[in-house]
Amino acid sequence: MKYIGAHVSAAGGVENAPLNAQKIGANAFALFTRNQRQWNSKPLEESSIEKFQENCRSLGFSADFILPHDSYLINLGSPDPEMLKKSRLAFYDEMKRCEVLGLNYLNFHPGAHLNKMSEQECFELIAESINVTLDQTERVVAVVEVTAGQGSNVGYQFEHIKAIIDLIEPQTRAGVCVDTAHIYAAGYDLTSRGAFEETFQLFNSIIGLDLLKGIHLNDSKKDLGSRVDRHAPLGEGTLGWEPFKWIMTDDRFDNIPIILETPEPERWPQEIEKLKQFAEGEG
Repeated sequence: MKYIGAHVSAAGGVENAPLNAQKIGANAFALFTRNQRQWNSKPLEESSIEKFQENCRSLGFSADFILPHDSYLINLGSPDPEMLKKSRLAFYDEMKRCEVLGLNYLNFHPGAHLNKMSEQECFELIAESINVTLDQTERVVAVVEVTAGQGSNVGYQFEHIKAIIDLIEPQTRAGVCVDTAHIYAAGYDLTSRGAFEETFQLFNSIIGLDLLKGIHLNDSKKDLGSRVDRHAPLGEGTLGWEPFKWIMTDDRFDNIPIILETPEPERWPQEIEKLKQFAEGEG
């Protein structure tokens, strides 16, 4: 079965995220558990935690299909000691929030070397940052997202993700999220059926589909290999509709959260309905 949703607003409290997901016809969703534009956020109130869990139960949202995302401020591979310290503290706080909410995953971008260290050194620092947090938390899986490779961001090659995951302990708390716009911008073609198959066969051979914990569905404003991260509404970018149809009819992508991050939230109900039609063999 396909579990489709979007990165919905949690404005006014995390308990509102499942309500917002239900409004767009989703059976999965993503959210920020804190203000993603600030380093410090007040702790979650017990009443918000209880309401979030109750709303998820009453609306049928399982933790298996909720994919929270951490703050974009965080750089777990920062070469600057002060920034690294702030990033690790914020990442720990994000993990603890997922833990108390009863969530299973935390999705994040791996980090950037800022041209002050090698990619390999950055991989090692990112893995160390993750391990520091895993040592202090329980159960929640660290889900590393494949990036577009913009600027000095690492994680734009499957080999980068593999190098990081190989250093995570325990391995049972490591996973991967694929973003369709990111991997296309990074140079992995999805626009023909043959290229689509080759890309995911490569993913499986290097990382392993068993580690795929979620997908972000985005069309791309930029071309193949541009290494520029610009999302477009489904069917209106350089990818077109076909790759999304292939994902929705492929049982390799069953039973994981499939999350829209497309730039026009008012279109999400229509995009979700179209994806459901694909999954049901229509369209």
